[in-house]
Amino acid sequence: MAQAATVSTPIPTPLPAPIPVRELLPWAVFGLVLAVLALYFVGVEQGAISIFSGTAVHEFTHDGRHLLGFPCH
Repeated sequence: MAQAATVSTPIPTPLPAPIPVRELLPWAVFGLVLAVLALYFVGVEQGAISIFSGTAVHEFTHDGRHLLGFPCH
């Protein structure tokens, strides 16, 4: 006796709701500000336009400078 092939219909999955740009924009700006600050402290601080005096920031970000290819000595 042959078995009949059963065809199953796929269950449609609901699409996620889109995130409005108005809600996403503040987080994008916040992330950009954090990225620019990190780049400043790793790449520029203790240079010609340093904000802090001394070498504490330089020593704290020393390995990050080398990892990202910034010369520091």
